[in-house]
Parts: sequence; structure tokens; C-alpha cells
Amino acid sequence: MAPIPNIRIDELIERYSVILLDAYGVLVTNRGALPGAARLVEHLNRAGKPYYLLTNDATKPPLIAAERYQGFGLPIDSGRIISSGALLAGYFLEHGLRGSRCVVLGPEGSRHYVEQAGGHVVAPRERFDVLVVADQTGFSFLETVDATLTRLIAQIDGGESVHLLLPNPDLIYPTPNGFGITAGSIAMIFEIALRLRYPDRPDLSFVALGKPQPALFAEAARRSGSQDLVMIGDQLATDIAGASAFGIDSALLVGGVSRPTNCADAGGPRPTYLLCSLDTWA
Repeated sequence: MAPIPNIRIDELIERYSVILLDAYGVLVTNRGALPGAARLVEHLNRAGKPYYLLTNDATKPPLIAAERYQGFGLPIDSGRIISSGALLAGYFLEHGLRGSRCVVLGPEGSRHYVEQAGGHVVAPRERFDVLVVADQTGFSFLETVDATLTRLIAQIDGGESVHLLLPNPDLIYPTPNGFGITAGSIAMIFEIALRLRYPDRPDLSFVALGKPQPALFAEAARRSGSQDLVMIGDQLATDIAGASAFGIDSALLVGGVSRPTNCADAGGPRPTYLLCSLDTWA
């Protein structure tokens, strides 16, 4: 297998018409901007270079997210933020879920996304039509998961159908102190429990909306009017796999969730380039 070439951030900017960026692990952590992020955003803004943040974060509407990034010293306009939470509206419309009763695991912003999509948020112990696992914050973990699982199993045992939605398929994310689990890992807990109780029901799994699914990439292509895109991310399973599936190039930022050595896994996602740092320019 041929080695993956290294590339500098200025070379990527020169080579592609549109730059796509992951947020957490590339530009920011939950404490602030990462090295090189401010210089990159300021350069893209000055140059008038089209760029978009493709984020699996389903907790903050674009206006709130933009304010947070700006507070970190990153002058990013809300129109450049494409969030997995915003995909809920299209899914609810397509599947006739407007007005449905929804349990939402996530903070207030996640519940807001569901309400915007037309869902009616209810407590985990109430009957529900849709379970949305949006984030790992905003609820008492064990109490909420136990109550939700108990109600979910009772409804399935009663022959009811429940939609299982996962806006954020990420399993882990980088923190200033190391790593933490996120919504994808919580969804896996539910799926494993359901598999144990219903081994003949492979349909009892979550529908993922964010990366690596194509919707965020398709929206970036629509907004930019271009297919000459490159995705910069730190996770092979979401950023890089999603870019490859959508048919565009990608660069794995070294030092994030995925290690370059993981790229050698047979049949696994493989970036077009390795990007050692956002801080390395000619």
C-alpha cells in the first residue's frame, strides 16, 4: 500500500476551490481554539476563500455556535456552519414525524432542533414515537438511559414502532484532558441492549444523520456550487469515511482522535493526505 503524502494547509487552500472543516478536534475543543485555527480562519476570510464547518454537533443552532466560535477568537459567520442537528427537519418531514412525541437525549439546544423539526419533546418515562440521541450532555446519564430503555422495551414488547435517530454518530471526541464519549457511544448502548432482547430484530438500530452520511457534504456542495471540495478532519470513521463516500478528497489532521497508523487498516477509511498541523505554512 502506497504511503499517504503529507501536505501543508496553504497547499490545500491553493489546490481546492472549497475547504470543509470539522469543528471539534480540528478548530476547537470545549475550552477554546486549537493551535493554528485563528490564523487559518482569518486567512480564509481575508482571501474570500469559500469554506464551511461540517459538524456532527447537534446541540447549538448556527447562530449560537458562531457566537461561541467568535468568543474563541474565530471570526466564523453562522452561514458557514452546517450542523447535523439541522438535518432533523428534513428527516421528520420525509418520514411524516411532525407532531410526533420525542424523547431527546441532549441539552436544550438539541431539544430546540427537534422542536424546530416539528417534534413534541416528552419525558423518557412517557410514551414516545421517536428517540433522538443527540449528545452526551444535558441529562442525568444513568437515570435517563435506564428510564428510556425501560420505556422503549415496553413499547416494542407491545408491538409499537419507534424511530431511533442519531444526529451525531461520533463515538468519542477530544477534550483538553484527553477524550470523552459522545452520542454514538450512547446509541451503541441502546443497540446492544436491544440486540440482546430481540436477536431476530436487526431493524432495531439507529439511523445516523451526520458524518459519515452524505447529507452534510451534499449541503456544502449545494451552498458552494462546487464539487471541488476537500474535507479536513481528525476522525477516520466520520470525516474521512464520509468524504470518501461522497467522492471528494480529504486530509487527516494528525494529533486528533485517529492516528495515522490507523490508516493502514485493510479496508478502512484512507485519507488523501496527512496534515501535520494547521500551523505549518510555507
